Amino acid sequence: MGERLRAVLPSVFSVFLALAVCWGFIALTRDAETASEAYLHMLRGGLGDWGMYLEGGRLTLITRPLGEAAIKASLLLLTGLSVTVAFKVGLFNIGAQGQMLVGALAAAVVGAQLQLPAVLHIPAALLAAGVAGGLWALIAAGLKLARGVHEVISTIMLNWVAVSLVDNWLVLGPLRAGAAAGLSTTGTAEIAPSAQLPRLLGELSRLHLGFPLALGVALVLWVWLARLRTGFETRAVGLGPEAARAAGIPVTRRTAEAMGLAGALAGLAGAVLVLGTELKYPGSLGAPYGFDGIAISLIGANHPLGVTLSALFFGVLRAGGTRMQLLGVHKSYPELIQGLALLFVAGRLVWLALLRRKAAAPAPTARQPEPSPEVPRA
Repeated sequence: MGERLRAVLPSVFSVFLALAVCWGFIALTRDAETASEAYLHMLRGGLGDWGMYLEGGRLTLITRPLGEAAIKASLLLLTGLSVTVAFKVGLFNIGAQGQMLVGALAAAVVGAQLQLPAVLHIPAALLAAGVAGGLWALIAAGLKLARGVHEVISTIMLNWVAVSLVDNWLVLGPLRAGAAAGLSTTGTAEIAPSAQLPRLLGELSRLHLGFPLALGVALVLWVWLARLRTGFETRAVGLGPEAARAAGIPVTRRTAEAMGLAGALAGLAGAVLVLGTELKYPGSLGAPYGFDGIAISLIGANHPLGVTLSALFFGVLRAGGTRMQLLGVHKSYPELIQGLALLFVAGRLVWLALLRRKAAAPAPTARQPEPSPEVPRA
């Protein structure tokens, strides 16, 4: 069996096991027929109702569900890539949610306050979001490199700093729409039409430019990590920083670059959410796509192509989850499937680490018998 297939199979088995377990939950609480029908509803909600369309239904039966699945997949993909890039240098980026928040706010402000043609306005808003998310992530990188603060601790704390700063102050105060006029509105001002990501299918679907943008980013990252020297050096730092330093690789620089890029990707996810669907920063950006990115990255084996497939799959499930409510099944089952798949993948990694440690431990040597004391002769 090839090395690549051996790396992919555990994630595939984990996903199928999670699907089976959740199907069993529904079957136990309801019945097997309801569980199967709920899964069919979930697939129709994410891939479209092809049966009704082939019987003469409207094209929107296909385009709208696919558009919703693509929107969710693009956000999962960007946040998953954010976690993946940090993993490549041996860092665990738990702060994608906070980086996404500040990136979304930066995109909303640039989209609403600047007056530019669309060919410049959209890139400016995306760039502002990427820079904001990258700078937010560099705070954790600086603490790690300068003071040895573990990135898990600093990024978790920065998540809550971002929530307090953005959701609890800026959006409710200085940046609230109509704050100067005393209007009672939530969120920032709506972005200009020139900053909105264009819809690719018009009125047939909400599918917008953010989806091909996310796919393009994943392709670029794959080429960078697999084909370019800086990408190789980034991976080398993650595999062994001391060995990389001995080989002349600038470990500190590559670590800071990777963490900054990880934050930029999460910030870009916030921009796609604001510029593509929300069209402003709402009163609270409650969607936890930053945390979901951890699961998407681990299930995708921390590889850009694997993360892409993982994001597409769970984008379909999460887009179709609302249709399960037609049968009285809660819409959160796709998140439960995702969480269980992550648990199974993580459990396998823990067992492999324990087995490697046991195999690397030196075998105990046989104890030599102690010589018997000589009996003095008379």
